[in-house]
Amino acid sequence: MSIRAKLVCLISVTVTVILLLNITIYYISSKDELQRNAEQQMRFIGNQIAVSIASAEQNSQLTEDALGERLRAVAIAIQNKLDPDIKNVRNSELFQLSKELGVDHITLWIKTDNDILSVRSTNPDELYMSPKSWNYWYTAFTQLFEKHNVTIPEGQKLDNFWAGPTNFGTSDPEKVFKWGNYYDGTTNYMINPYIHAQTFLDSKKKYGADAIVTQILRDKNNILEVTGFDPAYFGKAPAVSIKNGTVVYNLDVRNIIFGQYYYKDSVNDHLNTQKAIENNEVVTIESKLNGKHVIKSFIPVQGPKPYVISITFNNSALQQTLLRQVLTQGAISLGLILATVLCSYFISGFMVRSLNQIVSKVNEISNGNFGARISLKSNDEFGVLANRVNAMGQNLHTYMNRLTESAEELRQTKQYLESFVNHTSDAIHVSNLHGSVIQMNKAFEKMYGWTEEDLLGQPLNNTPPELAMEGTFMLEFIQQGGSVADYDTIRYDKSGRLLDVSITVSSIRDEQEQIIAIATISRNITARKQTEEVLRRSEKLSVVGQLAAGVAHEVRNPLTTLRGFVQLMKKNGQLAPAYIDVMLSELDRINFIVSEFLVFAKPQASRFQRANIHEIMRGIIMLLDSEANISNVQFTTRFDNEIPEMKCEVNQLKQVFVNIIKNGIEAMPEGGELDIDLSYTPSTGIIIRITDHGFGISEDNLSRLGEPFFTTKEEGNGLGLMVCYQIIANHRGTMSFQSKKGIGTQVEIRLPVIQDVPPTG
Repeated sequence: MSIRAKLVCLISVTVTVILLLNITIYYISSKDELQRNAEQQMRFIGNQIAVSIASAEQNSQLTEDALGERLRAVAIAIQNKLDPDIKNVRNSELFQLSKELGVDHITLWIKTDNDILSVRSTNPDELYMSPKSWNYWYTAFTQLFEKHNVTIPEGQKLDNFWAGPTNFGTSDPEKVFKWGNYYDGTTNYMINPYIHAQTFLDSKKKYGADAIVTQILRDKNNILEVTGFDPAYFGKAPAVSIKNGTVVYNLDVRNIIFGQYYYKDSVNDHLNTQKAIENNEVVTIESKLNGKHVIKSFIPVQGPKPYVISITFNNSALQQTLLRQVLTQGAISLGLILATVLCSYFISGFMVRSLNQIVSKVNEISNGNFGARISLKSNDEFGVLANRVNAMGQNLHTYMNRLTESAEELRQTKQYLESFVNHTSDAIHVSNLHGSVIQMNKAFEKMYGWTEEDLLGQPLNNTPPELAMEGTFMLEFIQQGGSVADYDTIRYDKSGRLLDVSITVSSIRDEQEQIIAIATISRNITARKQTEEVLRRSEKLSVVGQLAAGVAHEVRNPLTTLRGFVQLMKKNGQLAPAYIDVMLSELDRINFIVSEFLVFAKPQASRFQRANIHEIMRGIIMLLDSEANISNVQFTTRFDNEIPEMKCEVNQLKQVFVNIIKNGIEAMPEGGELDIDLSYTPSTGIIIRITDHGFGISEDNLSRLGEPFFTTKEEGNGLGLMVCYQIIANHRGTMSFQSKKGIGTQVEIRLPVIQDVPPTG
C-alpha cells in the first residue's frame, strides 16, 4: 500500500473514529437526558396525582364522616324510642324505626361473658353473629362496650360512637354498607344502624383516585400504567374474608389502593416499594415487562396512611426518539467522511510528491550507487530528509570500504585461528550446556581416538567413575562464572586406556554475556607424570639412604636395653614384671620406627584419602627424633587442638615433611631448636610452619629455590624441593620460604581442607 493510500486511510479512519465517538457521546448524553426528563416527568405526575388524590380523599372522607354523623344521630333516636332492656325490644319495632329514620337495617348487639352477639336485627341473616373473626371490628366493639369510646386508628370515632370503614356486608357480601355503632351504657345493648353505600362508592370512583389515574393515562401516551401500592399489604397474601360462604376482598385492607397492575414484577416491585417508603426517596428502575422496555418510578407519599405511587413509562418511545436523532447524526457523519476521503486524497498526493523523489534516489543507493544525490530545495522536513539521505550515501560509501577491509582481516584471523586450533598439540573440544560435543580439533582425535563422526552431538563420557563428582563440581563451577586452569586429572581414551591430562576449562559467552558453551583444552602429561614419579622415587631413595643411619642408631638403643635385660634373665633365671614391661615398650618402639621407615620407603600407588595432619606430623617427628638428637637439635611443637581431616596422599606429604625437617636440621650444624607450628582457620585452611634458627639463605638463592638441580648443599642435586613443590601443588596448596642470612629460615605450607572443587584459573 502506498503512502498516499495510507494517508487517505489514516485521515479517513481518524475522522471516522472522531465522528463515531461524537455519535456515541451524543447517544449516551441524549439517552441520559431523556431518561432524566422522563424521571422528572414521572415525579411531577406522581406529585400531581398525590395532590389530586389527597384532595379527592379529603372530600370523600368528609362525605363518609357526614354519613357517620348521620348514623350516630339515627342511633340516638333509636335509643330514645326503644326500651333500655333488650328483653323488651321486638324486631317489629326495629322494622318500624328503620323506615321512619331512613336506614336500611338496624341490628342490636349484646355482650356476653366471652363474646359479643347480635340478638335483634331487621336483617334475619345477621342474627346471632359474632364479630370475633372481624379483626379490629371486634376490638372496637369491645372498647365501646367497656369504655364507651374507641381508640383504634381505623374508622370514625365520636362520643359513644364508632363507624367502621365502608365494606362488604357479612350477611350480604354482594353489597357495600356503611355501619354505625352506638353505646353510652344506658342500655344493655349496642345499637348498630347501617345503610347501603354503593352510591358513595360510585361517587368515589367517578371523582376519586381511579378517575384521576384514568385521565392521566388518557392525556399521557407514554405513561402505560399508574398504580397505588399500600406498603403495609403489598407483597403479602391478600386479606380476604368469607362472608355468607362468599370470598370477599375487604375494601379497607388492599395491597393496590388505586390504578391497574398489569406490568407486574412482584418480587422487585415489592422490594422497591419498601425501599421507597423506608428511605422516603424516589426509586427508578429499567425493566422489560410484558414484552416492553419500561421505566418504573416508585414515588413515596407520606401521611397518616403512607402509600407508594408506581408510574410505568414506555421506554420504547425514548428509544425511538433517540434512534431518530442518531440516524440524523449518522447521515451527517457519513457525508463528512466521504468529503474527508476526497480531500485527503488530493492533499496527500501533493504531500508525497517530494517523498517520491527521495524514494527514487534511495532505491539507487540500495542498488549500490552510493554516489547518487537528491536535488530537492525545500526547508521543510522533506528537505532535511533529502540532505540526510545524501549524507547517508556518503557515509555508506565510506563504511562499505571499511567493511571490506574488516572482512578481509576477519578472514585472515579466522584462517589463523583455525590453523592454530587444528595444528596445536593440545586437544580442544567444545560442548554445549547439555554436555554434547559440538566441535573438536585434530589433536583431540589423535589424543583420545574419537573422530568427529563418533562424538559430534554426543556427550563425552571419558571420566572415571570415581571422579564423576569432580566433573559435576567442575561443570557447576564453570556455569557460575569461574574457570579452571592447568587442572591435573585422569581421563579414558577411546580404547579405555587411562591418560594423565592437564585440562583448562572456560566458558564461551554471547553478546549478552550469557554462557552458551564450554571449551576444554586437554594436554597429555602422562610422560611428565612418569618423569615426576621417577624424580620423587629417586629423591625418596636418597632420603631413605640418609634416614638409614638415624634409624639404625635409633634401633640400637632399645636393642642394647633388651640385650641387658636378657643377660640379666640368663644370670638370675627370671625378671621382675617391671623389667618385662620395659622390654615390651622397647620392642614396640623398634616396631613403630621400622614400620614408619618401611611405609615411607616402600613405593606405593598414589591414592588420596582422608587423613589427620596432626598424626602424620607426629609420626615424622618420631621418625626423625634420633637424627635430631645426633645433631643436637630439639623439636618445639605448637599444634592446635582442633585440626580437621583433609583429603591427601599420605606418603607424598610425609616425603615433603621429612625433606623440609631434614633441611632444617642440616641448617643448624651447631644444634638448636626447630619450631614446628600446626594451625587451622576456615578461611586459610591448614597452615604448617617449620622454622629453623640456622645460617639462613641469601636473597639471590631464595628466589631460585625449587629450580631443578639448584642446591646450596655440597652433596645435593636440587631435585628435593622441586618434588616438594609439585606434591603441594597436586594437593591444591602453596609452599613459601622466608629467610634472613644468619637468623634462620621459615617454610610455610598452606593446604585446603576441602579439595573436591577444582582451583580457579
